Amino acid sequence: MHSRENEAIFNLQNKIMSDVRTKGDQSTTRAMNRRLILNLLRREGAKSRAEIAAATGLSPAAVTFVVSDLIEEGLLIEGQSVAGAQGRRPIPVAIDYAGGVALGFKLMAGSVECVVTDLETTPLDSLRLPLPAHDPDTIAEALAAAAPKLVALANRPAARLAGIGIAMPGVIDNQRAVCIRSNRYGWDNVPLGDLVASRIGVPVWLEDDTNAYAIAQQLFGLGRHYKTMGVLAIGVGVACSLVLDGKLYRGAHGAAGKFGHFPHMEGGRPCECGKRGCLMSYFSEPAMLQTWHERSGRPETDGRAEMVAAIAAGDKAAHSVMREAGETLGRHLAGLMNVIDPEVIVVGGEAVAYGDALFGPLRATLERFAFRQAPPVLLDWEDDSWARGAAALVTQKLFDFETTAGNA
Repeated sequence: MHSRENEAIFNLQNKIMSDVRTKGDQSTTRAMNRRLILNLLRREGAKSRAEIAAATGLSPAAVTFVVSDLIEEGLLIEGQSVAGAQGRRPIPVAIDYAGGVALGFKLMAGSVECVVTDLETTPLDSLRLPLPAHDPDTIAEALAAAAPKLVALANRPAARLAGIGIAMPGVIDNQRAVCIRSNRYGWDNVPLGDLVASRIGVPVWLEDDTNAYAIAQQLFGLGRHYKTMGVLAIGVGVACSLVLDGKLYRGAHGAAGKFGHFPHMEGGRPCECGKRGCLMSYFSEPAMLQTWHERSGRPETDGRAEMVAAIAAGDKAAHSVMREAGETLGRHLAGLMNVIDPEVIVVGGEAVAYGDALFGPLRATLERFAFRQAPPVLLDWEDDSWARGAAALVTQKLFDFETTAGNA
């Protein structure tokens, strides 16, 4: 009796597990087919369903099923059938880039850079807003209040808000849109994605600011033709995100790329991380300005514009600061590049304004310490790359396998 009951239970368990696997397999297959079709249309433009089937190897039925779903979601739009020599041609479908908008927010000290883009991540408008405080609720309220203003600036009444991307300095769990730690804001385990999504009702993605900047470079910036690169940011902090074989490398705990926390001088200047002597406590832009003030006797109110003018005028203290920064950053960067062997290094951030005074010594030092050939160092002068990278968190997810990773 018991053996029959056990056998029945065993068979029922097997059937349940088989059904779960089948449903899971079907869901995975649909997601993969969706990604395949969307990325084909992104690369090659409008195609008929038959052309999609031929290009992807999917069955006509599978293509019809996925395309119908994507049209219903507003991601695809049907074109007009055109008459040809052998009758009317099949109706083409294309991505409806104008059918939605994405918002990108780049959080900074005291302000937030905002951009609204179409679904091709082409900027439609932008603005900068003050942040009265850095606590999570204040920032979430500020972003929620900015969202309708940005959507209105896009001037596309029929377009839906597809989602929001937020870039901020810190260690980020990008799957849960949680800030694990931000030294600059003093945050620990803040679910910023949920805080913003609950106020607006659209998916929200969160990423480290330099990682979001690297995504921008990879998708439409100076790094778009390269698969392996370093993306160096020198501004309020110092960081170097890594794109390895076409994929952003986040590390085991989301803390990869913290180049500014390389040890530079034991027991040296205090760093925002709580340690002393980190690279960024000497060679972030504020730290370089501090060194210039100390060496030149210039007032602390002198900032980037005055430093650039002093460099142009041949100021010895300014040039010594730039040379020391370039050589030191170049030496540490060479060590990192000798490990990952990149094709190129893209540089952004406020310190790009110092031009050859800083990056001449950096390039020369990189050449000197490179194991083989030093990668080219490309300076990004575009102001909107950072916030646009945040918006790209939305658009890349729309066309990616992980379409449900945002917080709604």
